[in-house]
Amino acid sequence: MGEDGNTSIFNLSYSSFLLVGFPGLQEGRPLLVLPLTFLYVSIVSANALVIHTVVAQRSLHQPMYVLIALLLAVNICASTAVMPKMLEGFVHYANPISLRGCLAQMFFIYFTLLLDYNLLLAMALDRYVAICHPLRYTDLMTSHLLGLMATFAITRSLGVAVPLVVLTAKAQFCKTSVIRHFTCEYIALLSIACGDLTFNNRLGLAMRLVTVTFDLALLGTSYTRIIYAAFRISSGGARAKALHTCGSHLLVILTIYLSGLSTSIVFRVAKTVSQDVQNLLSAIYLLLPGALNPLIYGVRTKEIRQHIEKMLCGMQSPQDSREKSQNVRGERDLPG
Repeated sequence: MGEDGNTSIFNLSYSSFLLVGFPGLQEGRPLLVLPLTFLYVSIVSANALVIHTVVAQRSLHQPMYVLIALLLAVNICASTAVMPKMLEGFVHYANPISLRGCLAQMFFIYFTLLLDYNLLLAMALDRYVAICHPLRYTDLMTSHLLGLMATFAITRSLGVAVPLVVLTAKAQFCKTSVIRHFTCEYIALLSIACGDLTFNNRLGLAMRLVTVTFDLALLGTSYTRIIYAAFRISSGGARAKALHTCGSHLLVILTIYLSGLSTSIVFRVAKTVSQDVQNLLSAIYLLLPGALNPLIYGVRTKEIRQHIEKMLCGMQSPQDSREKSQNVRGERDLPG
């Protein structure tokens, strides 16, 4: 009886779940639907605006701006993988999702997150060539190289996201069908799995540590050399522009990596942290890059900002303003 009972319990594996994000809020959850909807629309609109500006302006068809547009396109995909289901969960306390749907959502979350990391590496390479080898920039940073970097980014992201999803799909979920999270994160799914999960935990931690450590080492080396080379530029204006551009990239890097690392540390170390706090940290690291990146690049990148201002505010060039003022004066001089 005992062995049969244990076997039956072990063989039981839920194939559908209920997402219950922020369980401590309860009655206050519907009140968050409107501000979160506004946040999602703002994220999509702001990122799409910068992408449209880069695509529409031929002067911005350069590797640096193309990589920025790709990064912001990934931001839209990442937010879309999380927000609609999250909003549905705030409308209905128990948000049903199938195992396949959960695995699909987990794949897109980690695939887009890793694409962010890989595109930041590509942007660091672009800035390294532009500042450390400016005379060879046009020869090295070709469309062929951009295609190779995009292929590498996609392949590397798939190489990490797919094993995590496949390993999770093989797990038995027998503890409960309730996931106390607003999305299907790897750690959230493992928390309701049963059996020996040592390999799953170690693989997830190892992949994250290797990816983050490798990326941060490359980024740190690249930007150290970039900043060193920038300070050696004789022209003060060119030096300031180089440092300003690198500052924008470093802000994005700090936003993505610090938010992700803080969440991982809390999940794995601070066991006493409430579920709502863990959900909040996850929401920050999943949604913050999509909210801040278009602001950082749209405001701090002069070329993009000027085109956006002209498009939104109908700003005119000085020549157009002079011609208009001359036409107005001419109309005033005409006899009534």
